[in-house]
Amino acid sequence: MRSVGVTGTNGKTTTTTWIAAALGALHAPVFRTTTLGHFLGEEKLGALTGYAGFVEAARGAEARGARLAAIELTSQALWSGAARAWPCEVGVFTNFSTDHLDAHGDAEHYLASKAQLFVSVPKTGTVVLNGCDPVFPLLAEVIPKGTKLVTYGFEGRGPALTELDAEITHASVSWSGTTFTVNDERVSLRAIGEVFAENAIAAWLGAIAMGVSPDAAIEAIAQEPPPPGRFQVVHERPYVVIDYAHSPDALARTCRTGNTLASRSGGKLTLVFGAGGNRDRSKRAPMGKAARAADRVIVTSDNPRDEDPAVIAAAILEGMGGKAAEIELDRGKAIQQAVASAGREDVVLVCGKGHETEQIIGDAVRYFSDHEAIALAVRSRAVLR
Repeated sequence: MRSVGVTGTNGKTTTTTWIAAALGALHAPVFRTTTLGHFLGEEKLGALTGYAGFVEAARGAEARGARLAAIELTSQALWSGAARAWPCEVGVFTNFSTDHLDAHGDAEHYLASKAQLFVSVPKTGTVVLNGCDPVFPLLAEVIPKGTKLVTYGFEGRGPALTELDAEITHASVSWSGTTFTVNDERVSLRAIGEVFAENAIAAWLGAIAMGVSPDAAIEAIAQEPPPPGRFQVVHERPYVVIDYAHSPDALARTCRTGNTLASRSGGKLTLVFGAGGNRDRSKRAPMGKAARAADRVIVTSDNPRDEDPAVIAAAILEGMGGKAAEIELDRGKAIQQAVASAGREDVVLVCGKGHETEQIIGDAVRYFSDHEAIALAVRSRAVLR
């Protein structure tokens, strides 16, 4: 089974999903593994259950005709040796920012874990790197000598490069999607957000490296919607959006998109988010800093686990630099408050959990869906008005 592996801090699931869509032009069905689970085409094979479960799912997919795979690789999986156990013909890098330091201890170990994907790509393979990310020079150094390197990124951003293989320019977002230019060709995506231009071109280059024609690859990517919970619009007027953003960089990007769309129609941006307990504490204040971009902020619970949700919220507030914020630790009530008071042209961003349908409080795992909480809030809003 020929494989493309994807790693990075943010955008892995979207990029992997789009690579799988493009690989379908070569041979279908395509085996896909992401945060959302194992898939054969659009059929879900099961949830993530470690490396042994991955191999079992891949074996079942191969028995049903899969010859190509798109695999999302987390830093924990790479740290544990996944890329050595299952070498990928093509390795794709999205971006790098602070996250998971509770598991890795420091940013160096986190990056070194990500780099294992590229160290393990064979000399006959291809590495696709975001040439505008600050860690690009470090990753470029660890690629095996002779392995093909392909770069992409936004024009004029990041470390100085003489030339990017795929240069993104003129990106614009609307409620119908994102449009941009790459190497003088105009592309339109169904996904909403400038960051999706990077994800799409990373996927495009990864698919081309596997043998998909450039035209077939970009057509498949343009037609494929982003995965659930990735700037997913679940209601209009007011616009209510669910996003999986749970790192400072991802939250900042999502807020920029929300602000752009809200200001265009004269609306305001409300942000509802929290941070996980028993996880990387160092990112809480930076997430608060990212939240300053919103007009209104409601800090709530994510998965507090064994920590006091109020303590987590206080750490987030430290990063907000005195900007006013509301605290409502009941996530359902926080969503209710945000939706109830939003104007028709306002944007409400509910961030952190995306597609997830569980909330971990102490030792208890309870069912909770941002989608359902928003639906309830919208119904209540309609009754009140």
